[in-house]
Formats: sequence, structure tokens, C-alpha cells
Amino acid sequence: MGKGFLTTNEKDGMVHFILANLKNGEPELGIIGDAAAKWRVTRKTAGKWWGRAKEKMALGEPIHLPSHKMGNTNKPRVIIDKEAIKAIPKKKRGSMDKLSKQLGIGYGTIQRWVKSGSLKKHINALHPSLTDANKFQRLIFSLNSTFLDSGDLNVKFKDMSNHVHIDEKWFYLTKTTDTYYILPEEDEPYRSCQSRRFITKVMFMCAVSRPIIDNDGEVIFDGKIGIFPFIEKEPAKRKSKHRAAGVMITKATKSVTKEVIKTCLITKIIPAIKAKWPTNACKTIYIQQDNAKPHISNEDPDFRVAADSDDFNIKLMFQPPNSPDLNINDLGFFRSIQSLQNEEPANNTEELVAAVEKAYEMHLPSKLKDNFLTLQSVMIEILNFKGHNNFKIPHMRKWVLQREGRLPKDLIVEENLVNECLTYLVEHGYESEIQSSRNQLSYNLGDEVLNMV
Repeated sequence: MGKGFLTTNEKDGMVHFILANLKNGEPELGIIGDAAAKWRVTRKTAGKWWGRAKEKMALGEPIHLPSHKMGNTNKPRVIIDKEAIKAIPKKKRGSMDKLSKQLGIGYGTIQRWVKSGSLKKHINALHPSLTDANKFQRLIFSLNSTFLDSGDLNVKFKDMSNHVHIDEKWFYLTKTTDTYYILPEEDEPYRSCQSRRFITKVMFMCAVSRPIIDNDGEVIFDGKIGIFPFIEKEPAKRKSKHRAAGVMITKATKSVTKEVIKTCLITKIIPAIKAKWPTNACKTIYIQQDNAKPHISNEDPDFRVAADSDDFNIKLMFQPPNSPDLNINDLGFFRSIQSLQNEEPANNTEELVAAVEKAYEMHLPSKLKDNFLTLQSVMIEILNFKGHNNFKIPHMRKWVLQREGRLPKDLIVEENLVNECLTYLVEHGYESEIQSSRNQLSYNLGDEVLNMV
């Protein structure tokens, strides 16, 4: 049912169907219902049009039931004026309400444009500010991550299997704003705290490397070196309803200084690397970190003692300044484990630490491996944008490529793009920087590429 309305031909057809099934001048039993079903209207509607037809027959008029629907008689819809929208500064287009007022049209019109795809909602995040020097450093860093494959003569990214990415992150006991799905009759959850500044939080140091997974999907090395909380144990100063005074409790380290991070590196991260590193893997390992002031350098004597023992040669390296998009942790790994951590309810520091560690262990090695392909795709964008970060992180639909057996181990870089970037560096006075690292670039890209610039 529910056709809505009948055209003139449909009404006439329905009436003639009933006329063909008359008995003693009246429709046979059930015929009006059959007509209603055939023309997908209610029995009441079919009876109405049959009644109109009988009135015309009684007056001796021909049976003709015209449709009085004249088409869409509403006010014509407003057509989107792209030029008018472009003329409005983006800061004045922060909501549908603001945009409707700027254009002088109704709010509902903006809603229809968004629903139809004529307009789209864009959430704009702040990017780290980059100096010209930062951009050139990002460009050189990305170039140094490539090599010329002597087999197929393609410029590819190194597999980065001997790189460990470390970074710090705060994890919070609860979010300032949370979402729940509740029944209409349920009470809304009530949460409170003295101040947002007093929400319990713990800083963690996370270390990950590229997982090793064979062709059969067996995980040889999961890439998860460890996630280490900066916490301290101390006796409770006073009693509470949860514990007595003097009981050992866990508290977040108040100040994560250079000495604290150095201790974490030497006593936790390096031993974890040595314990978990695959037996046949390269023992020269690069630990990549950002440029935060508390981070130590590769020349720190205490670090070197720990890093050069047990046949390992572990080196610290800095990623380019203001470049979180070049660290695996900031490129999706932290976001993933935070999502898992939020699923675990926690009421104190111990439970928060346990929830984060559980989320870290639950993270699939295959997802971590995908993060390294994402990093390579970001480096390609850095080459395309000459070191700038004004680009969207590419989406490769890796799960589809994996299912189809077409997911590459490492991405290929167009040789023309490499030549263009090298020429760009020379033109902007970075020839000495290229020459100073010529040995590495020659190893990575081949002399035949370098000689083109």
C-alpha cells in the first residue's frame, strides 16, 4: 500500500477494472479490495474513486477522473552559490548557523546542502609550526630513509626493521566528556571532580619496532618492546575508607626530568630490546626520539655503556623538530591503544596503569606493521610538499590490499620525485648538507641519481 496518489490513467484503469466485475450493477464481493491491492492504495481510496465514477454515470457523463495534482507547488529550493560561499572567510563558517546568517538563508537549507554532499563538514586540527629549516630537515630525513633497489632499480623505503620508535604520552583516568547510550528510563551517569587539572594522569614511555610476520601470518616478532609508566611507590600518609595509613600506594612521578628518562632508557628500554630482539636480526639498532629537552643524546657516556654491551650497537637518533608525523607512536599507535584503554574502567592509578598495559598487549601486531606503511606514505607526502606538513595523511585501504594479497612490504618512491627534491635542496643552498651526507645518500639512492643534480 501507500502509493501516495494515482494518475488520471491509473484512476480510470481501476474504475474500468471494477466495471468489468459488476454483478447486478454492483461490484462483486471483494473486487474493490482487489482493485486497491492491484493499484497499491487503501480500500478506502479505491472505494472513493468508485463512488466518484458512479456519480458521473448517474449524471450521464463519461467516466474520467482527472488528477488535480499540479506538481511541486512549494517555493523553489535555493541553489548553492559556490562563489558566495567562497567569498565568506572560513573563520565565519564555523557552524551551519553562522553560515546561514552570512548567506541570509535558512538553517534548513544549509542542512540539506550538507546532507546532499554539496557542503562538507571539516574538523581542522592545529599542525606544528615549521620553520624553513624544519622543512629542509624533514625533506632530508625522508630522503635518507630511501634506497635504490639493485634488483628492480626502484627507489624504495628501507624496511626500518632495526628502528625503535620511542615517545611519551599522558594517559588519563577519565575523559572530561564521555558518551553513553542509555535507556529513556535510566538515570544519566553523574561524574564529578574538583577540577579538570586534578584528573589522575600517568605519563608512559612507549617503545615499538616494526613487527616481523611471515607469509602464513605467523608472528615472529610482535614489535612491542614495552610501555613503561613513570610511577613511584610510597606509603600512604593518612588513612582513608579504601586503605590504612602506611600502606604502599602508586603515584605518578611528579616531574619527568632528563635523569628520569635516562634511567628509563638504560634500565628498562635497552634491556627490553635485548631480551625481545629476534636472534638473527641486525644488532645495530636506532632508537628514534623527538627533540624534547629531557631527551639525552647518543653521546651520553652512561647510555653508551649500556648500548654497546652484549654484542649490540644501539644508537639514539633525533627525528626532525616539530615532526610528530614521523614517529610511529604519534602516527596512530597511541590513538589506538588509548581507544582500547578507554574501554577498561579504572578508579585509581594502579588500575589506570593496568588498563594501559593491557591495551598495549591487546594491540594487534598486524596493525602496528601497517603503521610503518603509513609512515612511508607520510614521507612521500613530505617529499611532494617539500617538507611541509600541510597535507592529509594518505589512506591506502591497507586491509583491502591485504585481503587481495597486494599489500606491499615497502612503498616505492618515484625517481622523478627524488630528483626533484634533490634539485630543490641544491637550489635553496643545501648543497653542502647533501654533500656532507653524500656517502649515505649514495648508498641509499645510487650515484646515478645523485649525479643528476
